[in-house]
Amino acid sequence: MQELVFLKLGGSLITDKLQPYTARLDKLADLAIQIDHALQARPDLLLVLGHGSGSFGHTAAMKYGTRAGVPLANPDIREQEYWAGFAEVWFQATELNRYVMQELHKAGIPAMTFSPAASVLADNGVVVEWPLSQIKSALEKGIIPVVHGDVIFDRLKGGTILSTEELFEYLAQELRPQRILLAGLEEAVWSDFPARRHRVRKVTRASFENIRKSTGKATGTDVTGGMQSKVRKMLDLVECSPGLTVQIFSGESSGNLKKALMGEHLGTLIEP
Repeated sequence: MQELVFLKLGGSLITDKLQPYTARLDKLADLAIQIDHALQARPDLLLVLGHGSGSFGHTAAMKYGTRAGVPLANPDIREQEYWAGFAEVWFQATELNRYVMQELHKAGIPAMTFSPAASVLADNGVVVEWPLSQIKSALEKGIIPVVHGDVIFDRLKGGTILSTEELFEYLAQELRPQRILLAGLEEAVWSDFPARRHRVRKVTRASFENIRKSTGKATGTDVTGGMQSKVRKMLDLVECSPGLTVQIFSGESSGNLKKALMGEHLGTLIEP
């Protein structure tokens, strides 16, 4: 029986978020090789791959107020400048995607990018339209669909940015994965961030309320929120998706990504 898994390679993992427009090419190459090894070891594994924008899209987005949208953007930015910035964020997010696809190609992995900007429509930051027939066809044919955090046209805001987690929320309702894996720099969710002395092995709605304020914001430039936002979104998702679990773990140690894909529990597990 096939298992569908959503995997996100976090922007903090594949870029240097403290250095604008800097990809971690050696890390991307290592991650691609681990994905290939897992797919060879588990022919039953179906994968949808997502990645963050890291120091590419987030750097430009911070400058132009892209996430907030036209009505709420920096008042010092004219609307024409906002839309020029919107296109710039798209360019930078796509630039990082090219690095990701290059390493997947080198590893011999059949993968194709399905650009969210070209097909997703949002309303107040929530996906309302996304034709998925092409993504479903790719999965049926053994091709890995790749999506990424991207600029999105929005009915209310004009434009905005949706993170990979927000895109996964919509995809999960339509495609029904069994697992979502979020690979970043952090080993887990911490109840005392940034001290990192107490790792949270499992998060439920009740336990999250006790640790929410201490889970931490984003490191470096990030317009879509940090760990606290990530955990909250994933809790919302697992509560309306029977059988779904989410793992947050570190992809920094070589071999961790393959272990997670193979089914090993690393980091923090999020359950209803």
